[in-house]
Amino acid sequence: MSTLIPPAGPDPAAAAKLQILATEHWSLLATRSMTYGEGLSRVTIFLAILSGAMIALALVAQADHFGLTFISIAIPLLVVVLFAGVATISRLNALNRDDYRWVIGMNRLRHGYIELHPELEQHFTASPYDDLFGALQTLGIDIDPAAAGGRLGSVTHLLSTLPGMLTVIVAAVGAAIAALVALALAAPPPWPPLAAAAGFALVLVVLGRSERRAVTEPSPSLEPRFPSPGR
Repeated sequence: MSTLIPPAGPDPAAAAKLQILATEHWSLLATRSMTYGEGLSRVTIFLAILSGAMIALALVAQADHFGLTFISIAIPLLVVVLFAGVATISRLNALNRDDYRWVIGMNRLRHGYIELHPELEQHFTASPYDDLFGALQTLGIDIDPAAAGGRLGSVTHLLSTLPGMLTVIVAAVGAAIAALVALALAAPPPWPPLAAAAGFALVLVVLGRSERRAVTEPSPSLEPRFPSPGR
């Protein structure tokens, strides 16, 4: 008497793995959304401080006609704006590092999906690899010099990000402070513009180096487990 063997059903272990991976994926998506929200709120606060300072200085300038009273008020006020800008950029760099971590996490989860169902790999646009190249592919950043735009495209992308845009604005605030200090010290005419240029360059270089460190010094916990092929 032969025994009927029922057809094999779906693997319950694989289904449980998929459910766990999907739950973690949604958790990382929600965390990324919170990261974006905090970044935008930080930028809004800084721009509000900057706008308020400019309005206050405009009123003082109308009353004092850019005299010593204006300079004595403008310097400490712009120092506060400079501090707010540096703090905002520093926090944005930290948020970008966090966002990079969440992208790496989602790439690892995507790699888990492909391990369970290899036939799905052709349907993914984002990368399943957790190295820098895979993260940039998921973020839509092309780092191939042979591609359209090449390295120039990467530079323009950095300038268009929130930290890059705020760096230029904060550097302009630093230039204004340097020029006002030169005027307060009664420096001859060639020096205030030179002081402004030096202040702009100094703030730009210092903030640019801090942003570079934020990108080039990832956490040891983010060492690639599934590197991109050939990299």
